[in-house]
Amino acid sequence: MSEAHLVLTVTQLTRQVRMLLEEGIGMVRVEGEISNHRRQASGHQYFTLKDEGAQVSCVMFRGRSGGGGLGQASLGDGMQVEVWGMLTVYEARGQYQINVQSVQPRGEGLLQARFEALKRKLDAEGMFDAGRKQALPAFPMRIGLVTSPTGAAVKDMLSVLGRRAPWIEILLHPVRVQGLGAAEEIAAAIGELNAWRENGLPRVDLIIAGRGGGSLEDLWAFNEEIVARAIAASEIPIVSAVGHEIDFTIADFAADLRAPTPSAAAELVAPDREALIERMGELRTRMDRRVRERVTSARRELEWMSGSALHREPARVVGELRQQIDSASDGLRNRMKLALEGARALLRERSAQLAAYRPAEAFARFRAELTSCTRILEERTARALAEHRMRLAGLGQQVRLLGPEATLARGFSLTMDEAGALVRSAAAVTEGMGLRTRWADGEVRSVVQGTAGALVAKEPAGPDPPGRGRRSRGG
Repeated sequence: MSEAHLVLTVTQLTRQVRMLLEEGIGMVRVEGEISNHRRQASGHQYFTLKDEGAQVSCVMFRGRSGGGGLGQASLGDGMQVEVWGMLTVYEARGQYQINVQSVQPRGEGLLQARFEALKRKLDAEGMFDAGRKQALPAFPMRIGLVTSPTGAAVKDMLSVLGRRAPWIEILLHPVRVQGLGAAEEIAAAIGELNAWRENGLPRVDLIIAGRGGGSLEDLWAFNEEIVARAIAASEIPIVSAVGHEIDFTIADFAADLRAPTPSAAAELVAPDREALIERMGELRTRMDRRVRERVTSARRELEWMSGSALHREPARVVGELRQQIDSASDGLRNRMKLALEGARALLRERSAQLAAYRPAEAFARFRAELTSCTRILEERTARALAEHRMRLAGLGQQVRLLGPEATLARGFSLTMDEAGALVRSAAAVTEGMGLRTRWADGEVRSVVQGTAGALVAKEPAGPDPPGRGRRSRGG
């Protein structure tokens, strides 16, 4: 069969295509946006790299380097990256793909990585802590605007502020809000407004720093570290108003308040004139009502006082009060005199009673009685002790006469077993049993030999106790 008519299997065809791609193109660098990113439990990552016109599948196996400050865990949908790898074919699906060896951030992906790194750094320093944020004044009289003088943002803020609070004075500090040197101008403007004395500026009550919407690159000046540190160091409260509601910058986290847009910032910091007028009307109505109530109450009190006797005839009323005071003084004086006389009479009566009782003679009599009682108690105690001593001596003599020592002294003996228990009967003695025989002047140990009814106590060799043979009389 000719080569033109050779039939290939799907596997063979796919393998040839893979070899053509790997040998003909091989390693490539491709830039695009990551989408459909997924990470397997094995650690391998799969994603699609796309641009406006096409897309290509990519695989990055575990252990490959992210490169450019991107670890494998940093990949995600929407990132702009540049991948380097082998163009090949996944034969199981017949789909060509890039076997990614490394990834580098590009465009907004790189900026996003810088954003996250700076955010983590400043957050670790405590720059974003809620405890360091300042409260905004409720009624600011002068506001500083740090923004572009020609952008739509400043026009929107001036329009809102003029409509809501036309009495507020606006101090515009023009700066560039994007491009080279914009971050330095923004930081310098914030510093100059804080150093208002040295710069001959009027002091502002708060600062709004911001701009209108744009791409991440357009807003990047508000993501620079120099701007974040100038905001954090400001002694004047700062409101960050950058971009649209979905845009977040480092300045938003460092500021005392984040506004979703410049117009919203003006709404937040300026009280509404119409609302204030309405509130003032309510307060005026309440004040009028309170004043009328106070006037009515004062008028009633005045009428009452005008109709009283004190106001009609003050001299007479004062004279009557003086007479009442004099009468009360006389009554108090009389009561005090009577009380004093009564106390004196009672003192005289108690003194007479004390003199009639003659306490010195009574004390002498009580002392003699106490001495007599003491002598009687001592005599009776001594007699009782003597009687008890005599009785105790008699009992001791009886114990000595009836005790075992006296019995032994009369020629008797005591027979005990080895434990010291008294042997009271021959029936309690068994052959081989050890015995102890005690006399008044000593003790002998023995061992029982023989049968019941004819027991003989054999004494161990040794001297006989004085005045005794070797046989015991039994206890």
